[in-house]
Amino acid sequence: MKKLRIILVIFVLTGALQTKAQDIHFSQISEVPLLLNPANTGFFPGYFRAIVNYRNQWQSMGKAFQTANLSVDAGLFKSKRRKAFLGLGLVMFQDRAGAAKLTKTHAMVNISGLVKLSKKSVLCAGIYGGAIGNTADYTKLTYASQFDGNSIDPEANTGENAVFRNYTTTDLGMGIAYEASSVKIDTDHDDVTKVRIGLAAYHLNRPKQEFAAGSVYRLPMRLVASLFSNIDFEDTRFTLTPAFVLQKQGKKDKSIPAEYKIRGAYEFVTGSYFKVRLATGTKVTGEKTQNAIGFGLYYRSKDALIPKLILELGDYAIGMSYDVNISGYKSASKSNGGFEVTLRYNRLANSLFDTRSEF
Repeated sequence: MKKLRIILVIFVLTGALQTKAQDIHFSQISEVPLLLNPANTGFFPGYFRAIVNYRNQWQSMGKAFQTANLSVDAGLFKSKRRKAFLGLGLVMFQDRAGAAKLTKTHAMVNISGLVKLSKKSVLCAGIYGGAIGNTADYTKLTYASQFDGNSIDPEANTGENAVFRNYTTTDLGMGIAYEASSVKIDTDHDDVTKVRIGLAAYHLNRPKQEFAAGSVYRLPMRLVASLFSNIDFEDTRFTLTPAFVLQKQGKKDKSIPAEYKIRGAYEFVTGSYFKVRLATGTKVTGEKTQNAIGFGLYYRSKDALIPKLILELGDYAIGMSYDVNISGYKSASKSNGGFEVTLRYNRLANSLFDTRSEF
């Protein structure tokens, strides 16, 4: 357990990095496991999991970014007696933004393989494959050439010759995750300390972006490093869940003049929530689930502070968070960031005894 705590401290205290994101992101990083690593597929306490996420960002700007995500996954052939099993999952999300309603719809299938290295450690590798559809209503776009000195005239000739189009492309990725744990068996509640470290690569095939005919631009790979942990304080009702996610996408384009400061996009999010068990089942009564409430605070580097509230009722959970913008953009956003809500169902997620050791 001491080794696990040392690993945890090293990762949580890692310095923050500059934030520049390209792919969609959610602030409740612990509630989007399949968007951060396909190796997380089927890699959870329980048998079936379904998560719905919704995010509405920068409402003060008029045309907010709106993102919805649905993920479902399960462990196949999972048993305490088996040293290995498979995970299968499905992820679908849609992101819409701007006056032209630029919309990205992504659907992917995840497959993973999990191996129990010992009673206290598990290794998992996963892959995904899917399709990305990109659409927009380009008739809603306006240009500077349509400004008549007082207002925008949408009927005026734009002088633009570009022909934009909608398109669909394929997407591939992979990841790996390792989890180490320590469990103290108790008649009231099994106290668990665990740390999961993951590495993943999205868009390995660098899908071609064809908004205009002849486009040669390809979506850069997104690399993700993550750490998620759970620390049950022994003989109490309290749990701490420190976590961090570092994402990097693309690299500096040397063909673009340096004064424009175009770099690869990267994002660092870290924080934790403190959970209190409100009701706990026991081996004596035969009840295996628990209810809990959690409060926490996360930080996205040079971008936002993110307070979070989560309520767990047995197999169900609801989480809410709000980004408080602290970047230079706050003068335009009026410090408004993004509201986010999560609904989660995890069959036997809070089992105190049976599924904690299923891996």
